[in-house]
Amino acid sequence: MNVEQKSYPSYKSSGVEWLDGIPEHWEILPGRACLREKKQANTDLQVETVLSLSYGQIVVKPKEKLHGLVPASFETYQIVDPWDIVIRPTDLQNDHTSLRFGLSRHRGIITSAYLCFLTKNYITQEYGYLLLHSYDLMKIFYGLGSGLRQNLDWEDFRYLPCLVPPLHEQTAIVRFLDHADRRIRRYIRAKRKLIALLEEQKQTIIHQAVTGRIDVRTGQPYPAYKPSGVEWVGDVPEQWEIIPLKRAFSQMEYGISDSGTDSGTIAVLTMGHIRDGAVTIPEYGGVASVTPNLLLQDKDLLFNRTNSAELVAKVGLFRSGERPVTFASYLVRMRTYETNSSEFLNLLLNDVGFITSARREAIPSLHQANLNPTRYGRLQIPLPPAPQQEAIVKAVVEDTANIDATISCARQQIDFLNEYRTRLIADVVTGKLDVREAAAALPEVDPLKAEDESDDAIDADVEETVEELDTILEEAEV
Repeated sequence: MNVEQKSYPSYKSSGVEWLDGIPEHWEILPGRACLREKKQANTDLQVETVLSLSYGQIVVKPKEKLHGLVPASFETYQIVDPWDIVIRPTDLQNDHTSLRFGLSRHRGIITSAYLCFLTKNYITQEYGYLLLHSYDLMKIFYGLGSGLRQNLDWEDFRYLPCLVPPLHEQTAIVRFLDHADRRIRRYIRAKRKLIALLEEQKQTIIHQAVTGRIDVRTGQPYPAYKPSGVEWVGDVPEQWEIIPLKRAFSQMEYGISDSGTDSGTIAVLTMGHIRDGAVTIPEYGGVASVTPNLLLQDKDLLFNRTNSAELVAKVGLFRSGERPVTFASYLVRMRTYETNSSEFLNLLLNDVGFITSARREAIPSLHQANLNPTRYGRLQIPLPPAPQQEAIVKAVVEDTANIDATISCARQQIDFLNEYRTRLIADVVTGKLDVREAAAALPEVDPLKAEDESDDAIDADVEETVEELDTILEEAEV
């Protein structure tokens, strides 16, 4: 990968605005000359393995996630084989972020709402997938499609301009990008593992502080403790109270049912705007008006009362900005009494022990879990005196500042590498970079058999992983 990446010696006009110039010896052919649609129904339930398209990868779907499906349902599915290109063609109008193309490594079945393509003699399956994937990353499909939600079908691909290098060059492109992608994914996995470890360390610090394991003013345990009667809390400092959650708040109210429009001036918060105990205010869109009592105030808390079991009971602290803000009906606004600290309660309600306890109170409903304010409000929490609440907040902020900074840096690096990967794929597949020499120096790898390294393998050579990142960053700068 240290081989210099360079342009091709000469280029010609592609005649396609979004492709610009292409290498002089490449061809452009219509999609019908390079691709063909495959339709193979799962008649008589020939295949049982259910596949799904997730983040651009075709994966086997666990049986426990086959909600509402019975074996007879799978007769309407289509059969997918290794090397088949699978496309999610639906809802282009509303979803501009999903990766819509995947190259299968498995034999299985997938919903017939998806398209399945094979390539013809001019291009290989692996290169055909990369070509469509690069077009997807370049967002060229969002001007195509038909119907109210802009769905793609085979007609949208019949005249799609397809770049066709010589077959040996397609093989080089696939080999180069496969190698680059493995390095990038490997580093991203290492960074995500680092983030998980740091978040676990941060949670430990918070848990010890909000449950009174440590007196943050001294760094030692409190002088005396008493039983709390709450399993996840254990013993608490003698001066602390154990109260129902609802006693900490003066209000617990549902939000509005209107999702708003693009022209609305009052922002509407949804569950997606709550992350890591914080609330992000959308910049655009919302509702035109709302009753004053449903406008959020600085330091209001919001909890998510209904969603998947993994998302219910999420809590975020609202900090006011320039826009007026309200909140959706599946969120509950909680306004604290003046004697309590919203910041402390936010830390407490995001503690893993409390969240686990809260989710046990949620009522399963179809594919969701529901936790109304009544069930939520009767959960028992530890509450220290107001001065200690403020001291805990201050200490946690100070003790976790470096952790937060490291996590933020790691996330930025992951974003950067994903952006670099996108640009690299587009530049190589559209001929902006000539990688023939670089690919020739790389080892052969069977993409069907190759699997991601385990966490143990990443742990074993962290230094090598970091060195590889430095090389990737240097290449990206070039």
